[in-house]
Amino acid sequence: MRDSDRKALTVTPAVVLLAALVALAGSQHGATLGGVPIFAMAVGAAFLTQWLVFVPSFRAQTEKFYDLTGSLTYIAITVLLVLLTPGIDARALLLAAMVLAWAMRLGSFLFRRISKAGKDDRFDEIKPSFVRFLNVWTIQGLWVVFTAAAAWVAITAETKVGLDWFALAGFLVWAAGFGIEVVADAQKSRFNADPANKGRFISTGLWAKSRHPNYFGEILLWLGVAIIAVPVLQGWQWVALISPVFVTLLITKVSGVPLLEKKSDSKWGGQPDYEAYKSNTPVLIPKL
Repeated sequence: MRDSDRKALTVTPAVVLLAALVALAGSQHGATLGGVPIFAMAVGAAFLTQWLVFVPSFRAQTEKFYDLTGSLTYIAITVLLVLLTPGIDARALLLAAMVLAWAMRLGSFLFRRISKAGKDDRFDEIKPSFVRFLNVWTIQGLWVVFTAAAAWVAITAETKVGLDWFALAGFLVWAAGFGIEVVADAQKSRFNADPANKGRFISTGLWAKSRHPNYFGEILLWLGVAIIAVPVLQGWQWVALISPVFVTLLITKVSGVPLLEKKSDSKWGGQPDYEAYKSNTPVLIPKL
């Protein structure tokens, strides 16, 4: 076994342990089914789904269903939570609808993108290794759980609070973020589809206001979800607020902005128009 595989052996157990702690905390004051916390069941189902799809994906050496599986996990588990949680109320239904709208839009967008590209270069080095490829699927399970935590904990919470100003404010924040993300992705897709733009970077539309407006929208919409969840959280359930914090850190420090900035710099770094664009355009928060 190579050193990289040996080191990778610790990732999946560590990720599962972390998710188990979140499941335990988020299940406090939550609904149960047959004595088992429904939120904890959701956490377990999120990981089980990734592992089930990982097996045929590893055998076929393909990452084609990776993004689609993540999106379908959000959809399937959110629907199940609504069906299994007793006394479902308007706040829970609103949160479920928001998660479903986001997941269906993102899933179809990502699946079309990889179907058109044929592959995702990020997986080329990882796929041959059983351990490392398993890790990325396991980490996707953690991504699903942490991102959806605020919505899922609130949906399964025993505490019920009617729709209020938190719900209205959260929905408006979510709608703004969702709209920004949809428009930014559509603008970039149209730009890349134009042969005249081959080898160029986008600096028009929302991309003239921010170098990563889609990521700004992503952060904003999950902040909106967390705002709606706040009135029903009790005790350890406050761990659910890890959702917008996790999304923000993931985008700004790990796999979002840093990777794309590095990729862009390697392509266009040193070009006067690109350097001027970088100097005059914020990385994330759009300029007015």
